[in-house]
Amino acid sequence: MRSIVFDQLGAADSVLRLVEREVPEPAAGEVRVKIAVSGVNPTDWKARTGLYGGEAVESVPNQDGSGTIDAVGPGVEGINVGDRVWLTLAAYQRPLSGSAQEYTTLPAERVFPLADDASFELGASVGVPAITAHRALTVAEGGPTRLSPGALEGKVVLVAGGAGAVGHAAIQLARWAGATVIATTSPGKTKYAEAAGAHHVVNYREEDAAKQIRSFAPDGVDIIVEVAAGANNELNLAVLNSRGTIAIYANDGNQPITLDIRANMGLNARYQFLLLYSVGAEAITAAAEDISTAIAAGVLPVGEEAGLPLHTFDLAQTAEAHQAVEAGATGKVLITVS
Repeated sequence: MRSIVFDQLGAADSVLRLVEREVPEPAAGEVRVKIAVSGVNPTDWKARTGLYGGEAVESVPNQDGSGTIDAVGPGVEGINVGDRVWLTLAAYQRPLSGSAQEYTTLPAERVFPLADDASFELGASVGVPAITAHRALTVAEGGPTRLSPGALEGKVVLVAGGAGAVGHAAIQLARWAGATVIATTSPGKTKYAEAAGAHHVVNYREEDAAKQIRSFAPDGVDIIVEVAAGANNELNLAVLNSRGTIAIYANDGNQPITLDIRANMGLNARYQFLLLYSVGAEAITAAAEDISTAIAAGVLPVGEEAGLPLHTFDLAQTAEAHQAVEAGATGKVLITVS
């Protein structure tokens, strides 16, 4: 089978190479997936470049993907050959199980049913972004731990970076759950957040951004899904409701964050940091179940018309796909495998 591998840390065009490997056999508790589409996330190029530290080992990149169950190992129940699935955390603690190859074996709990009418492109676009978004929307004090229609009724959600993959999923999931959704973007990306379903979109670069957000949410925002904690800190405190939650999954721009203790105490603010690798299997399983339900309900579309443009590469172009994500491509970068 064709696989993309790397055994050194570095630039995509220097370390990623296409090789032939044996088709793996699933062990007990595992399934084998014939990969249709592999999804590329920032975490994939960061791991490849050594940003997370550690030594290089032979690895297949990419955590997310979609495809069809090709074989089932001993002890696996409820999953059958031929089932359409989406998958996530494929390479976590399994370096050679990444999705940038024609077949991969995974623990059964890392694959989830993909609705018959959902494309493999959609299946490869959820994974890390949608589970991150789900977690951000379910960590508020007194809030729901699961998402479904009405779960966030009466709540106001602010999605920072509404044109990104996590932001896109957060907008869709929050609106599906009944929240009023406000998104912030740069001026040229407003249309993407609007297409995703945000009720209101604000240019975060404008001086009166806080005033605009407050005009849509006079009592303040209940949950902030935050991609740039340092840069947005002042804005967040200006719009957060009392006992509101700031769920931080990234710090784009790497601007340091300085906490105003008095202001945060006055708000009884909650900061929740998010990283899927350490969030726990229970949270990931719960999120995946809700996401699969949302996919089946047709509320997580992707593509230009849905606010998440797709950029597609062939397996042999995996280096170019990684470079596109590293360069900040707007939308979702996918690799067509089979």
